[in-house]
Amino acid sequence: HAPVTMLYASDFQCPFCSRVAPTIARLEEHYGDRLRVVWMNYPLPFHQNAMPAAEAAMEAHAQQGDHGFWRMYDTLFANQRALSADDLERYAQHQGLNLSHFRAAMRDHRHQTAIRRDMSAINASASSIGTPTFFINGRKLTGAQPYESFVAAIDRALSVAAVE
Repeated sequence: HAPVTMLYASDFQCPFCSRVAPTIARLEEHYGDRLRVVWMNYPLPFHQNAMPAAEAAMEAHAQQGDHGFWRMYDTLFANQRALSADDLERYAQHQGLNLSHFRAAMRDHRHQTAIRRDMSAINASASSIGTPTFFINGRKLTGAQPYESFVAAIDRALSVAAVE
């Protein structure tokens, strides 16, 4: 029921995306229940490990819910240079995921349909994007912007929401 929703289109292999992760955590802490952050997968095709990393994060969500997803998110961004299949399995094991289910999900690409659905929705709402891209109550903000840029955009969205 947050008055502001921030859609967060990102790629686990994108260096700019990893730079913004601490900013997102800071925004969530600052705004609390006034801000809802919604992750949207946008693995870029030239990042060879981005799609498997997105699949691993989605399987973490399937097994452990939102907490599991965000825990894998932190791990993937902290280890961006180590996103091979073996690395992803090691992270899954460390996180306590059921490895047989994890392996099957990765082998069968169980989450690619949902990931591609995110990508299609983003493509339908913007002429072009890079990563990361944010939609704050529908208004686009591109790139790993400084914290203050996000605050200005969220405060603007909060003031509009208060009037409505």
